[in-house]
Amino acid sequence: MKRVIVGITGASGTILGVRALEILKGIEGVESHLVMSPSAVRTLGLETEYSYSDVTALADVTHNFRDIGSSVASGSFRNEGMIVAPCSVKTLSAVAHCNSGDLLSRAADVCLKERRRLVLMFRETPLHAGHIALMDQATRNGAIVMPTVIGLYYKPKTVDDIINHLVGRALDLMGIDSGSLVRRWGEDDTPDEYDEGESRDD
Repeated sequence: MKRVIVGITGASGTILGVRALEILKGIEGVESHLVMSPSAVRTLGLETEYSYSDVTALADVTHNFRDIGSSVASGSFRNEGMIVAPCSVKTLSAVAHCNSGDLLSRAADVCLKERRRLVLMFRETPLHAGHIALMDQATRNGAIVMPTVIGLYYKPKTVDDIINHLVGRALDLMGIDSGSLVRRWGEDDTPDEYDEGESRDD
């Protein structure tokens, strides 16, 4: 059984964490562990039609945000790693500075010290120098900072297409196959070559 921790913070984009739980629920052999901040519960109500109980029902196990004695707070709890979706500036700062005052940041820090994957779906723009410094330090600590930058090569038609692709790519980083959710470069009807002299950056 693969265990994946999903952290949901109060940044805009709580649907990212919800979608991660929905996808993981449909994958056999994966057990999801949810840690959701009080601010995330408030943002969830502002941005979506989901309730807190709807979200906890998607997780195999839900842990109290303030319970730093929970299983995910220990390095002996075996898991594949953690996705923080979305990741707020506050949580990014906690990861960068090893500040583990709540279960979400503690579980993230444990993933780093145990050399497990920690994917931070950072949700902030525009950025000032402090944000960039935090991303740099979190990366130096071993985290993977994945800003929720929209891909366009797969020609998304709906917001759901964008959400699915972002979360699918985050799960890729965890070694979890989300099936057909991710439209991959060079597959299906995405372009796989360029005209002579054309650069992808042009």
